[in-house]
Amino acid sequence: MDAAAAYAHCEHITRTQAGNFYWGIRLLPGPKRRALCAVYALAREIDDIGDGDLPTEAKANALGEARERLADISPDADQPVLAALGHASRQLPIPLEAFGELIDGVEMDVRGTDYETFDDLVIYCRRVAGTIGRLSLGVFGAENMQRASPLADALGVALQLTNILRDVREDFLNGRIYLPQEDLRRFDCTLDPDAPPAQRFPEMIRFQTGRAAEWFDEGLRLRPMLDPRSSACAGAMAGIYRRLLRRIERDPAAVLRGRVALPAWEKALVAAQSLAGG
Repeated sequence: MDAAAAYAHCEHITRTQAGNFYWGIRLLPGPKRRALCAVYALAREIDDIGDGDLPTEAKANALGEARERLADISPDADQPVLAALGHASRQLPIPLEAFGELIDGVEMDVRGTDYETFDDLVIYCRRVAGTIGRLSLGVFGAENMQRASPLADALGVALQLTNILRDVREDFLNGRIYLPQEDLRRFDCTLDPDAPPAQRFPEMIRFQTGRAAEWFDEGLRLRPMLDPRSSACAGAMAGIYRRLLRRIERDPAAVLRGRVALPAWEKALVAAQSLAGG
């Protein structure tokens, strides 16, 4: 398939559906921006299976088919996303096997996995988001990829932990609870937005934001290892999510009222600061 058309398809998906991530992706130079859009587009296809309306068995079958299609990633693929990734992976060391791990994580969603401990949750976060960190690092590049890879993974975990806090209400109403069961018991909390708020709910949420902040501190050690534009991209993505985290920390009950979000002007400000080296 024509590379330009395949990349254009992926960029359209990313620009219209990536939300917070595109503010960072747009800071990359053309070849890396197109490659990361291809990564996002396939990740989005996989995520959409898990988040869709199909019955559980149909979702499991669709994820199995998606896993088989990973073998078709090639510049000659008929599907534009697979073709774009095929082109990109010829130019950059993108660890395509990470998409299989991403599918493992989405399968946990489809099975309705509960998380008893924080360590259990970290396994899930590494699969659904640490993988994206490592795939992104393949696009960014680093002089010492062996040292950089676990930091990219940690940054992905930080972003996912923030997502989980941001989406507490939406996930609960969809029958999903990601916060560790041991923490809910420890703080005597429920996530039911219609139940009377637990006295220790704010304390529990701030306990979770503190954990996420530690993962950000670890993951952001990646930035000095990257070239300036890649560092700006990673910094913009992380900066937006860190602001979300601080907003949740200031008003923990907000996560029971709805999805916490930043206005577009604030996202643009974070991106500009990241590009300027902030």
